[in-house]
Amino acid sequence: MFIIELTYTKPISEVERYLPEHIAYLDKYYKSGHFIMSGRKNPRTGGVIVAKADSADELTQIYNTDPFFINNIAEFNVTSFTPSKWAEELNERLS
Repeated sequence: MFIIELTYTKPISEVERYLPEHIAYLDKYYKSGHFIMSGRKNPRTGGVIVAKADSADELTQIYNTDPFFINNIAEFNVTSFTPSKWAEELNERLS
């Protein structure tokens, strides 16, 4: 499992410009089963994505296709972790 933390490097007006493309990117990886949850940071300085991938290399290939990455809208910081406890309703999703 991975946590992808995005920190905006451009003004919100630039973020908004690429938001529809970013949402389409998120939808693609939710459908493929790679993304588990995502959302904005509060205050709105970036976002967080919880993802599943077979390797760090696979995850890098995934986030390199994010329009926010391609257009230098955000910096990306990735943390790998091994879940050891979770809510029961996530059992099927995390297996």
